[in-house]
Amino acid sequence: MTAPDGGERWVSVRRVLVLGGTGEGRRLATALAGRPGLRVTSSLAGRVRTPALPPGEVRIGGFGGADGLAEWLRDKQIDAVIDATHPFAARMTANAAAATARLGVPLLILRRPGWTAGPGDDWRWVGSPAEAAELLPSIGQRVFLTTGRQDLAAFAGLDLWFLVRAVDAPEPPAPQRMQVLLDRGPFTVDDERALLHEHRIDVLVTKDSGGDMTAAKLAAARELGIPVVIQSRPPLPSGVATVSTVGEAAQWASTP
Repeated sequence: MTAPDGGERWVSVRRVLVLGGTGEGRRLATALAGRPGLRVTSSLAGRVRTPALPPGEVRIGGFGGADGLAEWLRDKQIDAVIDATHPFAARMTANAAAATARLGVPLLILRRPGWTAGPGDDWRWVGSPAEAAELLPSIGQRVFLTTGRQDLAAFAGLDLWFLVRAVDAPEPPAPQRMQVLLDRGPFTVDDERALLHEHRIDVLVTKDSGGDMTAAKLAAARELGIPVVIQSRPPLPSGVATVSTVGEAAQWASTP
């Protein structure tokens, strides 16, 4: 690299991979963009057709499991990895933990806090979409399903009516009685309340994603006395450092 005086010098660059696809991942890439001594690459899974791209270098697509990720980290000489994926991207998180452990590359997990039920909430916790599907017929007949299009197969055999909200159009197998709403947050409580009213929803199904972008549906359900079936988060790998804010992750990334 050429110094301001025209001479040559070596500059130590810390190469950081951000496993993103979330609002936190985009904000982290923005916070790190242009910081001296950092070269940041954001990786997106490519499951959304028109993803919101973070600033800086971006790669889209899978790595081919833990082995493929380890090979990519080695080839790109990555010095640190931050997993800022969705709280339910358990396979990617497990692959990141395995690949970085194999190479001795530091790994940090950035996870937004989960949601907590408050006064007036009627939440029924489940461990999987299959458990949610088993519980639903005893609760309601008109379902607002916000778990994502990849979980629809678990509900395909139910004789219930579903309003399915997703970023991209779902593919079969899916419930036969279904209306699809293509939309991306953030959502307001007023909008969510109106949506629940319009479609006469009597049960909401979601995941404990946390964050503010999609929390309005929970407030609307509370106001209307609608029960919520909510899927618990998968456990994180043991022994991996975890933070809950973008600021903490940015500080970690900037520390050699």
